Amino acid sequence: MLNTAQKTEASGAEQELTDGFHLVIDALKLNGIETIYNVPGIPITDLGRMAQAAGIRVLSFRHEQNAGYAAAIAGFLTKKPGVCLTVSAPGFLNGLTALAHATTNCFPMILISGSSEREIVDLQQGDYEEMDQLAIAKPLCKAAYRVLHAQDIGIGLARAIRAAVSGRPGGVYLDLPAKLFAQVINAEAGAKSLVKVIDAAPAQIPSPAAVKRALDVLKAAKRPLIILGKGAAYAQADDAIKTLVEKSGIPFLPMSMAKGLLPDTHPQCAGAARSTVLKDSDVVMLIGARLNWLLSHGKGKTWGEAPKKFIQVDIEPREMDSNVEIVAPLVGDIGSCVTALIEAMGSGGTTAPADWVDAVKAKREENVAKMAPRLMNNKSPMDYHGALGALRTIIKERPDAILVNEGANTLDLARGVIDMYQPRKRLDVGTWGVMGIGMGSAIAAAIETGKPVLAVEGDSAFGFSGMEVETICRYNLPICIVIFNNDGIYRGTDVNSAGADPATTVFVKGARYDKMMEAFGGVGVNATSPDELKRAVNAAMDSGKPTLINAVIDPAAGSESGRIGNLNPQSVLKKK
Repeated sequence: MLNTAQKTEASGAEQELTDGFHLVIDALKLNGIETIYNVPGIPITDLGRMAQAAGIRVLSFRHEQNAGYAAAIAGFLTKKPGVCLTVSAPGFLNGLTALAHATTNCFPMILISGSSEREIVDLQQGDYEEMDQLAIAKPLCKAAYRVLHAQDIGIGLARAIRAAVSGRPGGVYLDLPAKLFAQVINAEAGAKSLVKVIDAAPAQIPSPAAVKRALDVLKAAKRPLIILGKGAAYAQADDAIKTLVEKSGIPFLPMSMAKGLLPDTHPQCAGAARSTVLKDSDVVMLIGARLNWLLSHGKGKTWGEAPKKFIQVDIEPREMDSNVEIVAPLVGDIGSCVTALIEAMGSGGTTAPADWVDAVKAKREENVAKMAPRLMNNKSPMDYHGALGALRTIIKERPDAILVNEGANTLDLARGVIDMYQPRKRLDVGTWGVMGIGMGSAIAAAIETGKPVLAVEGDSAFGFSGMEVETICRYNLPICIVIFNNDGIYRGTDVNSAGADPATTVFVKGARYDKMMEAFGGVGVNATSPDELKRAVNAAMDSGKPTLINAVIDPAAGSESGRIGNLNPQSVLKKK
Protein backbone atom coordinates (compact mmCIF):
# COMPACT_ATOMS: atom_id res chain seq x y z
CA MET A 1 0.00 0.00 0.00
CA LEU A 2 1.34 3.41 -0.96
CA ASN A 3 1.24 6.33 1.42
CA THR A 4 2.39 9.92 1.35
CA ALA A 5 5.69 9.04 2.98
CA GLN A 6 6.72 6.74 0.16
CA LYS A 7 8.66 8.03 -2.79
CA THR A 8 9.55 6.94 -6.27
CA GLU A 9 11.90 8.22 -8.94
CA ALA A 10 10.54 10.08 -11.95
CA SER A 11 12.80 11.71 -14.53
CA GLY A 12 15.73 11.35 -12.16
CA ALA A 13 14.01 13.20 -9.30
CA GLU A 14 12.35 11.83 -6.21
CA GLN A 15 8.57 12.28 -6.19
CA GLU A 16 6.31 11.89 -3.14
CA LEU A 17 3.09 10.03 -3.95
CA THR A 18 -0.36 9.62 -2.53
CA ASP A 19 -3.40 7.52 -3.49
CA GLY A 20 -7.17 7.61 -3.47
CA PHE A 21 -7.44 6.14 0.03
CA HIS A 22 -5.35 8.91 1.56
CA LEU A 23 -6.99 11.66 -0.46
CA VAL A 24 -10.47 10.64 0.76
CA ILE A 25 -9.24 10.59 4.36
CA ASP A 26 -7.35 13.88 4.01
CA ALA A 27 -10.40 15.54 2.43
CA LEU A 28 -12.65 14.35 5.29
CA LYS A 29 -10.23 15.59 7.95
CA LEU A 30 -9.73 18.92 6.21
CA ASN A 31 -13.47 19.49 6.47
CA GLY A 32 -13.77 18.54 10.12
CA ILE A 33 -15.35 15.11 9.63
CA GLU A 34 -14.32 13.30 12.80
CA THR A 35 -16.61 10.25 12.77
CA ILE A 36 -17.63 7.64 10.21
CA TYR A 37 -20.45 5.13 10.71
CA ASN A 38 -19.90 2.03 8.60
CA VAL A 39 -20.04 -1.68 7.89
CA PRO A 40 -16.68 -2.83 6.50
CA GLY A 41 -16.28 -5.01 3.41
CA ILE A 42 -15.16 -4.99 -0.23
CA PRO A 43 -14.07 -2.49 -1.54
CA ILE A 44 -13.96 -0.11 1.47
CA THR A 45 -12.36 -2.30 4.17
CA ASP A 46 -8.96 -0.61 3.98
CA LEU A 47 -10.53 2.85 3.83
CA GLY A 48 -12.10 2.27 7.25
CA ARG A 49 -8.87 0.87 8.69
CA MET A 50 -6.79 3.73 7.36
CA ALA A 51 -9.29 6.37 8.48
CA GLN A 52 -9.14 4.94 12.00
CA ALA A 53 -5.34 4.96 11.91
CA ALA A 54 -5.47 8.60 10.79
CA GLY A 55 -7.48 9.64 13.85
CA ILE A 56 -11.02 9.53 12.51
CA ARG A 57 -13.37 7.61 14.76
CA VAL A 58 -14.83 4.71 12.77
CA LEU A 59 -17.84 2.95 14.28
CA SER A 60 -18.57 -0.45 12.73
CA PHE A 61 -22.19 -1.63 12.82
CA ARG A 62 -23.86 -4.95 12.14
CA HIS A 63 -26.13 -3.59 9.39
CA GLU A 64 -25.71 -0.65 7.03
CA GLN A 65 -29.22 0.68 7.58
CA ASN A 66 -28.46 1.24 11.27
CA ALA A 67 -25.12 2.87 10.43
CA GLY A 68 -27.06 5.16 8.10
CA TYR A 69 -29.61 6.11 10.75
CA ALA A 70 -26.69 6.93 13.06
CA ALA A 71 -25.14 9.20 10.42
CA ALA A 72 -28.50 10.90 9.83
CA ILE A 73 -29.08 11.73 13.50
CA ALA A 74 -25.44 12.81 13.83
CA GLY A 75 -26.21 15.39 11.15
CA PHE A 76 -29.28 16.59 13.04
CA LEU A 77 -27.35 16.96 16.29
CA THR A 78 -24.23 18.65 14.89
CA LYS A 79 -25.39 20.52 11.74
CA LYS A 80 -22.43 18.83 9.98
CA PRO A 81 -23.09 15.99 7.54
CA GLY A 82 -23.00 12.62 9.22
CA VAL A 83 -21.04 10.14 7.11
CA CYS A 84 -22.10 6.54 6.46
CA LEU A 85 -19.67 4.29 4.58
CA THR A 86 -20.93 1.10 2.92
CA VAL A 87 -19.83 -1.61 0.54
CA SER A 88 -21.25 -1.84 -2.96
CA ALA A 89 -24.67 -3.04 -4.19
CA PRO A 90 -26.38 -4.85 -1.24
CA GLY A 91 -24.60 -2.68 1.34
CA PHE A 92 -25.42 0.44 -0.66
CA LEU A 93 -29.07 -0.62 -0.88
CA ASN A 94 -29.18 -1.22 2.87
CA GLY A 95 -27.92 2.31 3.43
CA LEU A 96 -30.37 3.80 0.96
CA THR A 97 -33.36 3.69 3.31
CA ALA A 98 -31.41 5.78 5.83
CA LEU A 99 -30.37 8.18 3.06
CA ALA A 100 -33.98 8.70 1.99
CA HIS A 101 -34.96 9.06 5.65
CA ALA A 102 -32.33 11.79 6.10
CA THR A 103 -33.56 13.66 3.02
CA THR A 104 -37.21 13.47 4.07
CA ASN A 105 -36.36 14.73 7.56
CA CYS A 106 -33.90 17.40 6.33
CA PHE A 107 -30.91 15.89 8.15
CA PRO A 108 -27.50 16.49 6.52
CA MET A 109 -25.93 13.14 5.71
CA ILE A 110 -23.50 11.73 3.15
CA LEU A 111 -23.73 8.09 2.10
CA ILE A 112 -20.36 7.04 0.66
CA SER A 113 -20.35 3.68 -1.08
CA GLY A 114 -17.77 1.72 -2.97
CA SER A 115 -18.98 0.53 -6.35
CA SER A 116 -18.15 -1.57 -9.40
CA GLU A 117 -16.08 -0.20 -12.28
CA ARG A 118 -17.97 2.03 -14.67
CA GLU A 119 -16.75 0.43 -17.87
CA ILE A 120 -18.08 -2.96 -16.75
CA VAL A 121 -21.32 -1.63 -15.25
CA ASP A 122 -22.15 0.37 -18.37
CA LEU A 123 -21.71 -2.67 -20.60
CA GLN A 124 -23.52 -4.88 -18.05
CA GLN A 125 -20.72 -7.44 -18.12
CA GLY A 126 -21.42 -8.92 -14.69
CA ASP A 127 -18.87 -7.36 -12.35
CA TYR A 128 -18.80 -8.22 -8.65
CA GLU A 129 -21.94 -6.63 -7.16
CA GLU A 130 -22.53 -4.77 -10.41
CA MET A 131 -25.05 -1.95 -10.07
CA ASP A 132 -25.54 1.57 -11.35
CA GLN A 133 -25.71 2.95 -7.83
CA LEU A 134 -25.67 6.61 -8.80
CA ALA A 135 -28.81 6.24 -10.93
CA ILE A 136 -30.62 4.40 -8.15
CA ALA A 137 -29.66 6.94 -5.47
CA LYS A 138 -30.58 10.10 -7.38
CA PRO A 139 -34.37 10.06 -6.84
CA LEU A 140 -33.97 9.42 -3.10
CA CYS A 141 -31.57 12.16 -2.05
CA LYS A 142 -30.85 15.84 -2.44
CA ALA A 143 -27.80 15.32 -4.69
CA ALA A 144 -25.65 12.45 -5.99
CA TYR A 145 -22.09 12.51 -7.34
CA ARG A 146 -19.54 10.01 -8.65
CA VAL A 147 -15.77 10.49 -8.52
CA LEU A 148 -13.71 8.66 -11.16
CA HIS A 149 -10.29 10.32 -10.80
CA ALA A 150 -8.17 10.78 -7.70
CA GLN A 151 -7.57 14.45 -8.46
CA ASP A 152 -11.35 15.04 -8.22
CA ILE A 153 -11.81 13.52 -4.75
CA GLY A 154 -11.42 16.88 -3.00
CA ILE A 155 -13.92 18.68 -5.18
CA GLY A 156 -16.34 15.73 -5.05
CA LEU A 157 -16.43 15.67 -1.27
CA ALA A 158 -16.70 19.47 -1.13
CA ARG A 159 -19.76 19.37 -3.37
CA ALA A 160 -21.31 16.64 -1.23
CA ILE A 161 -20.78 18.62 1.99
CA ARG A 162 -22.17 21.82 0.54
CA ALA A 163 -25.21 20.08 -0.90
CA ALA A 164 -25.94 18.30 2.40
CA VAL A 165 -25.98 21.39 4.63
CA SER A 166 -26.95 24.33 2.42
CA GLY A 167 -30.53 25.57 2.12
CA ARG A 168 -32.87 22.83 3.31
CA PRO A 169 -30.44 20.12 4.50
CA GLY A 170 -30.69 16.55 3.26
CA GLY A 171 -29.00 13.36 2.19
CA VAL A 172 -26.27 13.19 -0.45
CA TYR A 173 -24.82 10.15 -2.19
CA LEU A 174 -21.12 9.95 -3.11
CA ASP A 175 -20.12 7.06 -5.36
CA LEU A 176 -16.47 5.91 -5.19
CA PRO A 177 -15.63 3.05 -7.61
CA ALA A 178 -13.12 0.50 -6.32
CA LYS A 179 -10.47 1.46 -8.87
CA LEU A 180 -10.41 5.03 -7.54
CA PHE A 181 -8.83 4.06 -4.21
CA ALA A 182 -5.69 2.60 -5.77
CA GLN A 183 -5.06 5.50 -8.15
CA VAL A 184 -1.69 7.13 -7.45
CA ILE A 185 -0.87 10.79 -8.04
CA ASN A 186 1.79 13.29 -7.01
CA ALA A 187 1.32 14.09 -3.30
CA GLU A 188 1.82 17.81 -3.75
CA ALA A 189 -0.76 17.93 -6.54
CA GLY A 190 -3.08 15.79 -4.42
CA ALA A 191 -2.83 18.18 -1.47
CA LYS A 192 -3.58 21.13 -3.75
CA SER A 193 -6.65 19.33 -5.11
CA LEU A 194 -8.34 19.19 -1.70
CA VAL A 195 -11.04 21.76 -0.91
CA LYS A 196 -11.98 23.16 2.48
CA VAL A 197 -15.62 24.15 2.25
CA ILE A 198 -16.16 27.77 3.27
CA ASP A 199 -19.53 29.07 4.49
CA ALA A 200 -21.36 25.92 3.44
CA ALA A 201 -24.73 27.04 4.85
CA PRO A 202 -24.84 30.85 4.53
CA ALA A 203 -27.60 32.78 6.26
CA GLN A 204 -30.66 33.48 4.10
CA ILE A 205 -32.14 36.78 5.25
CA PRO A 206 -35.92 37.28 4.93
CA SER A 207 -37.20 40.37 3.17
CA PRO A 208 -38.40 43.26 5.39
CA ALA A 209 -41.75 43.22 3.59
CA ALA A 210 -42.25 39.55 4.44
CA VAL A 211 -41.38 40.17 8.08
CA LYS A 212 -43.85 43.09 8.31
CA ARG A 213 -46.59 41.05 6.62
CA ALA A 214 -46.12 38.19 9.09
CA LEU A 215 -46.22 40.51 12.10
CA ASP A 216 -49.31 42.31 10.82
CA VAL A 217 -51.17 39.00 10.55
CA LEU A 218 -49.94 37.91 13.97
CA LYS A 219 -50.91 41.16 15.69
CA ALA A 220 -54.44 40.96 14.30
CA ALA A 221 -54.95 37.45 15.69
CA LYS A 222 -57.45 36.77 18.47
CA ARG A 223 -56.30 33.20 19.10
CA PRO A 224 -52.71 32.90 17.83
CA LEU A 225 -50.59 29.73 18.03
CA ILE A 226 -46.91 29.02 17.33
CA ILE A 227 -45.97 25.51 16.18
CA LEU A 228 -42.31 24.55 16.53
CA GLY A 229 -41.01 21.76 14.29
CA LYS A 230 -37.78 19.79 14.27
CA GLY A 231 -36.40 22.31 11.77
CA ALA A 232 -36.49 24.82 14.62
CA ALA A 233 -34.54 22.38 16.79
CA TYR A 234 -32.01 21.74 14.00
CA ALA A 235 -31.42 25.47 13.54
CA GLN A 236 -29.90 25.79 17.03
CA ALA A 237 -31.41 29.27 17.30
CA ASP A 238 -32.64 28.35 20.77
CA ASP A 239 -32.24 31.72 22.48
CA ALA A 240 -33.91 33.63 19.66
CA ILE A 241 -36.87 31.23 19.54
CA LYS A 242 -37.29 31.48 23.32
CA THR A 243 -37.23 35.27 23.09
CA LEU A 244 -39.82 35.34 20.29
CA VAL A 245 -42.21 33.02 22.12
CA GLU A 246 -41.93 34.81 25.45
CA LYS A 247 -42.00 38.31 23.97
CA SER A 248 -45.15 37.48 22.02
CA GLY A 249 -46.87 35.70 24.89
CA ILE A 250 -48.37 33.30 22.33
CA PRO A 251 -49.08 29.66 23.28
CA PHE A 252 -46.73 27.26 21.49
CA LEU A 253 -47.09 23.66 20.42
CA PRO A 254 -43.87 21.65 19.91
CA MET A 255 -43.76 18.79 17.44
CA SER A 256 -42.10 15.72 18.92
CA MET A 257 -38.45 16.42 18.04
CA ALA A 258 -38.88 20.11 18.90
CA LYS A 259 -39.87 19.26 22.47
CA GLY A 260 -37.45 20.90 24.88
CA LEU A 261 -36.69 23.96 22.76
CA LEU A 262 -38.60 25.54 25.59
CA PRO A 263 -39.42 23.18 28.48
CA ASP A 264 -42.68 21.26 28.14
CA THR A 265 -43.50 22.68 31.58
CA HIS A 266 -43.23 26.27 30.28
CA PRO A 267 -46.40 28.25 31.08
CA GLN A 268 -47.00 28.94 27.36
CA CYS A 269 -46.59 25.32 26.27
CA ALA A 270 -49.84 23.97 24.82
CA GLY A 271 -48.66 20.38 24.36
CA ALA A 272 -51.23 19.09 26.86
CA ALA A 273 -53.97 21.05 25.06
CA ARG A 274 -53.00 20.08 21.51
CA SER A 275 -56.48 19.27 20.21
CA THR A 276 -57.91 22.49 21.60
CA VAL A 277 -55.30 24.85 20.19
CA LEU A 278 -55.31 23.23 16.75
CA LYS A 279 -59.10 23.41 16.56
CA ASP A 280 -59.68 26.85 18.08
CA SER A 281 -56.70 28.95 16.91
CA ASP A 282 -57.28 31.54 14.19
CA VAL A 283 -53.67 32.38 13.22
CA VAL A 284 -50.92 29.76 13.23
CA MET A 285 -47.22 30.50 12.85
CA LEU A 286 -45.19 27.49 11.74
CA ILE A 287 -41.48 27.65 12.58
CA GLY A 288 -39.53 24.80 11.02
CA ALA A 289 -42.69 22.67 10.82
CA ARG A 290 -44.49 21.42 7.73
CA LEU A 291 -48.22 21.01 7.16
CA ASN A 292 -47.86 17.35 6.27
CA TRP A 293 -49.78 14.33 7.59
CA LEU A 294 -48.43 14.92 11.11
CA LEU A 295 -50.54 18.10 11.20
CA SER A 296 -53.42 16.70 9.15
CA HIS A 297 -52.25 18.75 6.13
CA GLY A 298 -53.58 21.92 7.78
CA LYS A 299 -57.21 21.07 7.17
CA GLY A 300 -60.06 18.79 8.18
CA LYS A 301 -61.76 18.31 11.53
CA THR A 302 -58.44 18.39 13.42
CA TRP A 303 -58.35 22.11 12.64
CA GLY A 304 -61.99 22.87 13.42
CA GLU A 305 -64.51 24.81 11.39
CA ALA A 306 -63.16 28.33 11.87
CA PRO A 307 -60.94 29.50 8.99
CA LYS A 308 -57.23 29.65 9.73
CA LYS A 309 -54.53 32.01 8.59
CA PHE A 310 -51.06 30.48 8.36
CA ILE A 311 -47.68 32.16 8.68
CA GLN A 312 -44.81 29.87 7.72
CA VAL A 313 -41.09 30.27 8.44
CA ASP A 314 -39.06 27.95 6.22
CA ILE A 315 -35.87 28.06 4.20
CA GLU A 316 -37.51 26.31 1.24
CA PRO A 317 -39.85 28.55 -0.84
CA ARG A 318 -41.54 25.54 -2.43
CA GLU A 319 -42.85 24.48 0.98
CA MET A 320 -45.24 27.42 0.97
CA ASP A 321 -48.85 26.67 -0.12
CA SER A 322 -48.04 22.94 -0.19
CA ASN A 323 -51.39 22.00 1.35
CA VAL A 324 -53.22 25.23 2.22
CA GLU A 325 -52.72 28.90 1.47
CA ILE A 326 -49.91 30.53 3.43
CA VAL A 327 -50.96 34.16 3.85
CA ALA A 328 -47.57 35.27 5.18
CA PRO A 329 -44.65 33.21 3.86
CA LEU A 330 -41.35 34.05 5.55
CA VAL A 331 -38.52 32.51 3.53
CA GLY A 332 -35.08 32.32 5.09
CA ASP A 333 -33.07 30.41 7.64
CA ILE A 334 -34.86 30.12 10.97
CA GLY A 335 -32.27 32.01 13.01
CA SER A 336 -32.39 35.01 10.65
CA CYS A 337 -36.18 34.98 10.37
CA VAL A 338 -36.83 34.75 14.09
CA THR A 339 -34.27 37.46 14.83
CA ALA A 340 -35.86 39.72 12.23
CA LEU A 341 -39.30 39.18 13.78
CA ILE A 342 -37.99 40.07 17.24
CA GLU A 343 -36.32 43.23 15.98
CA ALA A 344 -39.42 44.31 14.06
CA MET A 345 -41.61 43.80 17.13
CA GLY A 346 -39.77 46.52 18.96
CA SER A 347 -40.01 46.77 22.72
CA GLY A 348 -43.73 46.12 22.95
CA GLY A 349 -44.05 42.57 21.65
CA THR A 350 -47.40 41.38 20.25
CA THR A 351 -49.08 40.31 23.51
CA ALA A 352 -51.54 37.47 22.88
CA PRO A 353 -55.13 38.16 24.03
CA ALA A 354 -55.53 37.25 27.71
CA ASP A 355 -58.80 35.34 27.27
CA TRP A 356 -57.14 33.01 24.76
CA VAL A 357 -54.07 32.46 26.93
CA ASP A 358 -56.28 31.74 29.95
CA ALA A 359 -58.45 29.30 27.99
CA VAL A 360 -55.40 27.35 26.81
CA LYS A 361 -53.96 27.30 30.32
CA ALA A 362 -57.22 26.00 31.79
CA LYS A 363 -57.48 23.20 29.22
CA ARG A 364 -53.84 22.25 29.73
CA GLU A 365 -54.24 22.03 33.50
CA GLU A 366 -57.48 20.05 33.15
CA ASN A 367 -55.82 17.46 30.89
CA VAL A 368 -52.71 17.19 33.06
CA ALA A 369 -54.89 16.57 36.13
CA LYS A 370 -56.87 13.86 34.29
CA MET A 371 -53.69 12.08 33.22
CA ALA A 372 -51.85 12.21 36.55
CA PRO A 373 -53.50 9.20 38.27
CA ARG A 374 -52.89 6.97 35.24
CA LEU A 375 -49.17 7.74 35.39
CA MET A 376 -48.88 6.82 39.06
CA ASN A 377 -50.16 3.24 38.98
CA ASN A 378 -47.84 0.36 39.91
CA LYS A 379 -49.60 -2.49 38.09
CA SER A 380 -47.86 -5.76 37.28
CA PRO A 381 -47.75 -6.52 34.42
CA MET A 382 -47.46 -2.88 33.51
CA ASP A 383 -49.67 -0.82 31.27
CA TYR A 384 -48.13 1.86 29.07
CA HIS A 385 -49.07 4.77 31.29
CA GLY A 386 -47.63 3.27 34.46
CA ALA A 387 -44.35 2.44 32.72
CA LEU A 388 -44.12 5.82 31.03
CA GLY A 389 -44.94 7.57 34.30
CA ALA A 390 -41.80 6.03 35.80
CA LEU A 391 -39.68 7.12 32.82
CA ARG A 392 -41.21 10.61 32.89
CA THR A 393 -39.87 11.07 36.42
CA ILE A 394 -36.41 9.87 35.39
CA ILE A 395 -36.16 12.37 32.52
CA LYS A 396 -37.36 15.14 34.83
CA GLU A 397 -34.53 14.27 37.24
CA ARG A 398 -32.01 13.84 34.40
CA PRO A 399 -32.91 16.55 31.85
CA ASP A 400 -29.48 16.30 30.21
CA ALA A 401 -30.10 12.70 29.11
CA ILE A 402 -31.11 12.02 25.50
CA LEU A 403 -34.36 10.17 24.90
CA VAL A 404 -34.63 7.97 21.79
CA ASN A 405 -38.15 6.70 21.15
CA GLU A 406 -39.82 4.44 18.61
CA GLY A 407 -42.71 2.03 18.35
CA ALA A 408 -46.46 2.32 17.84
CA ASN A 409 -48.15 2.77 21.23
CA THR A 410 -44.72 3.17 22.83
CA LEU A 411 -43.97 6.14 20.57
CA ASP A 412 -47.39 7.77 20.47
CA LEU A 413 -47.98 7.70 24.22
CA ALA A 414 -44.41 8.65 25.17
CA ARG A 415 -44.63 11.79 23.02
CA GLY A 416 -47.43 13.10 25.20
CA VAL A 417 -46.36 11.71 28.58
CA ILE A 418 -42.63 12.37 28.85
CA ASP A 419 -41.80 16.05 29.23
CA MET A 420 -38.54 17.36 27.78
CA TYR A 421 -36.57 20.24 29.22
CA GLN A 422 -33.66 20.90 26.84
CA PRO A 423 -33.41 21.16 23.03
CA ARG A 424 -32.42 18.22 20.83
CA LYS A 425 -32.82 15.73 23.66
CA ARG A 426 -35.70 13.84 22.05
CA LEU A 427 -34.95 11.77 18.95
CA ASP A 428 -37.60 9.66 17.25
CA VAL A 429 -38.88 8.22 13.99
CA GLY A 430 -39.38 11.55 12.21
CA THR A 431 -41.51 12.46 9.23
CA TRP A 432 -41.97 9.02 7.71
CA GLY A 433 -42.51 7.26 11.04
CA VAL A 434 -39.71 4.83 10.13
CA MET A 435 -39.35 1.89 12.52
CA GLY A 436 -35.79 0.76 13.16
CA ILE A 437 -34.06 4.06 13.90
CA GLY A 438 -33.64 3.22 17.56
CA MET A 439 -30.21 1.67 17.99
CA GLY A 440 -28.55 3.75 15.26
CA SER A 441 -29.90 6.98 16.75
CA ALA A 442 -28.95 5.92 20.28
CA ILE A 443 -25.38 5.09 19.26
CA ALA A 444 -24.91 8.36 17.36
CA ALA A 445 -26.41 10.37 20.23
CA ALA A 446 -23.96 8.82 22.69
CA ILE A 447 -20.99 9.28 20.33
CA GLU A 448 -21.74 12.83 19.20
CA THR A 449 -22.79 14.29 22.56
CA GLY A 450 -21.11 12.15 25.21
CA LYS A 451 -24.42 12.23 27.14
CA PRO A 452 -26.27 9.22 28.59
CA VAL A 453 -29.00 7.85 26.34
CA LEU A 454 -32.34 6.29 27.25
CA ALA A 455 -33.83 4.38 24.31
CA VAL A 456 -37.51 3.53 24.83
CA GLU A 457 -38.50 0.90 22.29
CA GLY A 458 -41.56 -1.06 21.34
CA ASP A 459 -40.74 -4.76 21.05
CA SER A 460 -41.57 -4.70 17.35
CA ALA A 461 -39.49 -1.56 16.66
CA PHE A 462 -36.51 -3.03 18.53
CA GLY A 463 -36.53 -6.03 16.21
CA PHE A 464 -35.42 -3.90 13.26
CA SER A 465 -32.09 -2.99 14.82
CA GLY A 466 -31.71 -5.20 17.89
CA MET A 467 -28.45 -6.82 16.85
CA GLU A 468 -26.76 -3.46 17.37
CA VAL A 469 -26.79 -4.18 21.11
CA GLU A 470 -23.51 -5.94 20.34
CA THR A 471 -22.21 -2.69 18.84
CA ILE A 472 -23.30 -0.82 21.98
CA CYS A 473 -21.45 -3.31 24.18
CA ARG A 474 -18.36 -3.37 21.91
CA TYR A 475 -17.93 0.38 22.26
CA ASN A 476 -19.10 0.36 25.90
CA LEU A 477 -21.60 3.16 25.33
CA PRO A 478 -23.74 4.71 28.12
CA ILE A 479 -27.02 3.54 26.62
CA CYS A 480 -29.97 2.14 28.56
CA ILE A 481 -32.53 0.40 26.35
CA VAL A 482 -36.05 -0.16 27.69
CA ILE A 483 -38.16 -2.55 25.62
CA PHE A 484 -41.90 -2.35 26.18
CA ASN A 485 -42.61 -6.04 25.67
CA ASN A 486 -46.29 -6.88 25.20
CA ASP A 487 -45.62 -9.98 23.09
CA GLY A 488 -46.55 -8.50 19.76
CA ILE A 489 -47.23 -5.67 17.34
CA TYR A 490 -49.85 -3.31 18.85
CA ARG A 491 -50.99 -6.12 21.19
CA GLY A 492 -49.91 -9.69 21.90
CA THR A 493 -53.41 -11.14 22.10
CA ASP A 494 -54.41 -11.62 18.45
CA VAL A 495 -55.46 -15.14 17.40
CA ASN A 496 -55.17 -16.91 14.04
CA SER A 497 -58.60 -18.39 13.52
CA ALA A 498 -57.63 -20.29 10.37
CA GLY A 499 -54.72 -22.48 11.46
CA ALA A 500 -51.97 -23.37 13.90
CA ASP A 501 -49.56 -20.56 12.95
CA PRO A 502 -49.39 -17.59 15.32
CA ALA A 503 -51.38 -14.50 14.33
CA THR A 504 -49.42 -12.14 12.10
CA THR A 505 -48.98 -9.58 14.88
CA VAL A 506 -47.96 -11.97 17.69
CA PHE A 507 -44.41 -12.68 18.91
CA VAL A 508 -42.98 -15.38 21.19
CA LYS A 509 -44.75 -15.20 24.53
CA GLY A 510 -42.67 -14.14 27.50
CA ALA A 511 -39.56 -13.34 25.43
CA ARG A 512 -36.55 -12.18 27.48
CA TYR A 513 -34.80 -9.50 25.46
CA ASP A 514 -32.58 -8.73 28.46
CA LYS A 515 -30.73 -12.00 27.83
CA MET A 516 -29.53 -10.61 24.49
CA MET A 517 -27.63 -7.83 26.24
CA GLU A 518 -26.15 -10.25 28.76
CA ALA A 519 -24.87 -12.41 25.90
CA PHE A 520 -22.60 -9.56 24.79
CA GLY A 521 -21.38 -8.58 28.25
CA GLY A 522 -23.89 -5.85 29.02
CA VAL A 523 -26.40 -5.67 31.87
CA GLY A 524 -29.81 -7.28 31.42
CA VAL A 525 -32.80 -6.68 33.71
CA ASN A 526 -36.36 -8.04 33.67
CA ALA A 527 -38.81 -5.47 35.12
CA THR A 528 -42.45 -6.32 35.85
CA SER A 529 -43.67 -3.16 37.60
CA PRO A 530 -43.13 0.61 37.28
CA ASP A 531 -41.19 0.62 40.55
CA GLU A 532 -38.84 -2.09 39.30
CA LEU A 533 -38.48 -0.28 36.00
CA LYS A 534 -37.58 3.01 37.67
CA ARG A 535 -34.97 1.38 39.90
CA ALA A 536 -33.40 -0.46 36.97
CA VAL A 537 -33.20 2.62 34.72
CA ASN A 538 -31.72 4.77 37.46
CA ALA A 539 -29.09 2.11 38.19
CA ALA A 540 -28.24 1.94 34.48
CA MET A 541 -27.99 5.70 34.08
CA ASP A 542 -25.83 5.96 37.21
CA SER A 543 -23.45 3.22 36.06
CA GLY A 544 -23.13 4.27 32.42
CA LYS A 545 -22.97 0.58 31.48
CA PRO A 546 -24.76 -0.78 28.40
CA THR A 547 -28.07 -2.01 29.79
CA LEU A 548 -31.23 -3.56 28.37
CA ILE A 549 -34.40 -3.69 30.46
CA ASN A 550 -37.18 -6.04 29.40
CA ALA A 551 -40.24 -4.11 30.62
CA VAL A 552 -43.11 -6.61 30.80
CA ILE A 553 -46.27 -4.92 29.48
CA ASP A 554 -49.74 -6.43 29.63
CA PRO A 555 -50.22 -8.16 26.23
CA ALA A 556 -53.70 -6.68 26.01
CA ALA A 557 -52.40 -3.13 26.44
CA GLY A 558 -52.17 -0.96 23.35
CA SER A 559 -54.36 -0.14 20.40
CA GLU A 560 -54.21 -0.91 16.70
CA SER A 561 -51.53 1.29 15.07
CA GLY A 562 -51.22 3.45 18.17
CA ARG A 563 -52.81 6.84 17.62
CA ILE A 564 -52.71 6.69 13.84
CA GLY A 565 -55.12 3.82 13.39
CA ASN A 566 -57.06 5.99 10.95
CA LEU A 567 -54.19 5.43 8.49
CA ASN A 568 -54.57 1.65 8.69
CA PRO A 569 -57.33 0.62 6.22
CA GLN A 570 -59.89 -1.82 7.66
CA SER A 571 -61.84 -4.36 5.64
CA VAL A 572 -65.54 -3.62 5.44
CA LEU A 573 -66.33 -7.22 4.41
CA LYS A 574 -67.38 -9.71 7.06
CA LYS A 575 -66.65 -13.41 6.73
CA LYS A 576 -69.90 -15.35 6.64
